[in-house]
Amino acid sequence: HCRRMNHGSTAMRASASMGLSADPWLVAPAGPLPRLTHATPEKHRTHPPKMVLAMCLLWFAGCAAPTRGAGDIVIADFEGKDYGDWKATGEAFGPGPARGTLPHQMEVSGFEGSALVNTFYKGDGTTGTLTSPLFTIQRKYLNFLIGGGMHPGKACINLLVDGKAVRTATGPNDRPGGTEALDWHSWDVADLVGKTAHIEIVDQATGGWGHINVDQIVQSDTKAAAATEKTMELVCNKRYLNLPVKNGARKRWVSLAIDGKTVREFDIELADADPSFWVVLDLTPFKGKPATLKISALRDGAKALDLIHQADAIKDSQNLYKEKYRPQFHFSSRRGWNNDSNGMVYYKGEYHLFYQHNPFGWKWGNMTWGHAVSKDLVHWTELEDAIHPDKLGTIFSGSAVVDENNTAGFQTGKEKVIVCIYTSAGGTNRWSKGQPFTQSIAYSNDRGRTWTAYDGNPVLGHINKSNRDPKVIWHEPTKRWVMVLYLDDKRMSFLTSKDLKSWHAQSELTCFHECPELFELPVDGDDKNKKWVLYGAAGDYLLGRFDGKTFKPDGQAIKFNHGNCFYASQTFNNVPPSDGRRIQIAWGRIGHKDMPFNQMMDFPVELTLRATDEGVRMFAVPVREIAKLHGKKHAWKSQTVKEDANLLKDIKGDLFHIRAELDPGQAKELGFVIRGTPVTYNAKRGQLACNKCKAPVKPTGGKVRLEILVDRMSIEIFAGDGRVYMPIGVIPPDDNKTLEIFAKGGPAKATVLDVRELKSAWK
Repeated sequence: HCRRMNHGSTAMRASASMGLSADPWLVAPAGPLPRLTHATPEKHRTHPPKMVLAMCLLWFAGCAAPTRGAGDIVIADFEGKDYGDWKATGEAFGPGPARGTLPHQMEVSGFEGSALVNTFYKGDGTTGTLTSPLFTIQRKYLNFLIGGGMHPGKACINLLVDGKAVRTATGPNDRPGGTEALDWHSWDVADLVGKTAHIEIVDQATGGWGHINVDQIVQSDTKAAAATEKTMELVCNKRYLNLPVKNGARKRWVSLAIDGKTVREFDIELADADPSFWVVLDLTPFKGKPATLKISALRDGAKALDLIHQADAIKDSQNLYKEKYRPQFHFSSRRGWNNDSNGMVYYKGEYHLFYQHNPFGWKWGNMTWGHAVSKDLVHWTELEDAIHPDKLGTIFSGSAVVDENNTAGFQTGKEKVIVCIYTSAGGTNRWSKGQPFTQSIAYSNDRGRTWTAYDGNPVLGHINKSNRDPKVIWHEPTKRWVMVLYLDDKRMSFLTSKDLKSWHAQSELTCFHECPELFELPVDGDDKNKKWVLYGAAGDYLLGRFDGKTFKPDGQAIKFNHGNCFYASQTFNNVPPSDGRRIQIAWGRIGHKDMPFNQMMDFPVELTLRATDEGVRMFAVPVREIAKLHGKKHAWKSQTVKEDANLLKDIKGDLFHIRAELDPGQAKELGFVIRGTPVTYNAKRGQLACNKCKAPVKPTGGKVRLEILVDRMSIEIFAGDGRVYMPIGVIPPDDNKTLEIFAKGGPAKATVLDVRELKSAWK
């Protein structure tokens, strides 16, 4: 009613004093009212009616004399701190309109102003209703913005006449994935003009997408402009199609078709102006071919179509790899999101790192296998994405092998075939609606530069729930391929195959959650005393025996990762015996909202098994190749560390490799402060702590050994020669480039202190 104003009565008094109608449906004849927020009404209350009167005078000035039926009638814009005269029941609607996205919710977009109805309050488990005051239907259409779940009758908006729902609408989402964007919806209510009605917003759904988003409910004689699919015709004559991304914009589906066949499809927060950054669709496989690009839900006149263009480079990439928060020796994708490390394999001098990648946005989605190669584990070259979503689903995690004996029969030349084994995540894109999660393979005959999805996919059908993340190795004693597959409910299945195409289940083990890894290591370097290691995404591991079919644990799971920046790690297959190392890379869970990339990989570590006073344990240390980045050296021996003297006060920078052997002496606490972040050893408790993460550390010979890698978004700590691994994600203050070594409660001694400034790994 007059912008659903809680300040409406004041506005009406002001209009009446000007000799205008005090009808609560009074509106401007030529467009909507100015956007008033509840910051404004507070001012109204502080400076009563004069300010309201002035605003009304300014607004009505230049307008024709208002008459009923001219212009839109805003029923509600939900800009207030509370719902005003609307009646709320239950808990889902919270104390008032939501200021956009709520905790643990995907980003909400497409609403107007600063607030909306969003029933994700405390998650999908809350329920309730929100009902408007009685109003009179006076226009042909009721237009509103709506998003959220598709649960007719349970998560919806209703128009009630005489207590009965005569119109209803829901959001668009009824399966995992989806978007929290709102879009316009219209009800034709011409036959109801003159009747009184209520708007009722309902949330009685508690499962997935059990919420509703609503904003800007307006009566109008014009139907809200519906966004429609737009089409562009092009010839693929450049390397890339540049696409503008605006973080928080509405997600739209984009598809590329060649000869009438869809070859790429993804969703993207497409910018209509002022992109946050640019992403690219690689056109190389389609060079010279005519193509059709389709974009969903664009309104007429959208500028996004004008912004999309072909080029041989990524637009605005002059600063690529030099961005303010770009990790300088941890791998991160040039653009978009990355998570799990996948398909890690070594072949002919190159380490292949695949990873979960959203090439088209800053957030998780469009799961594709990104791909990078390195000759030294430090300097990485990002190749084009290797495996793309298809009719079986998006591409979830998996592994890769070198098929030395051509067991799958894919080899066509002199190069051995690299085979990737991955989860086809059915139902996670529009192509694969109704498909389950299955396992598929793709192969390369040219050292991983191009990839072919096997036309017999999937090679392993659906077994259980969202079965996923196949880790495959060659088991030499049985001359078989072995797959460890996560089945949900912490169950791991062990399967075998002769040819990577046909798989047979052998056993199951209840142990860890997703992303399994399986390998064998000698204890203390003794090849006659080996143990098998099985672990899951969090890194906790089991030691035991494996005969190619069944894993038999020696005991309980052992904690491996003590930090906040580690998940879904994998180790390289096929590292030659001449090297013999077991090298691991994990997903480093840290990002910055202002960057065109999101997340990174932890630095590669070498894993070993060593006997300790608690039994055999897995140790992790940075790979020796970190020395390739060593710059200026600062070194001390047998130096006293005092409370009021910082040995490192003259060192400034953001990239460091620190090695220290510390004797606590009389100190109660000692350690480092790295760009404002303390790394503290409590001598009494025998405990190492950083950024709320803690781990027990026992001195060796009365001394504590620490090794620390410092990058722009992380501090990776290795204590006790790698017995404790604590990768920490942290974004330090921009203006703090300092290092400090400290002791509290008494002096300590640094028997060894070596600080190396590091160079960037990026060229």
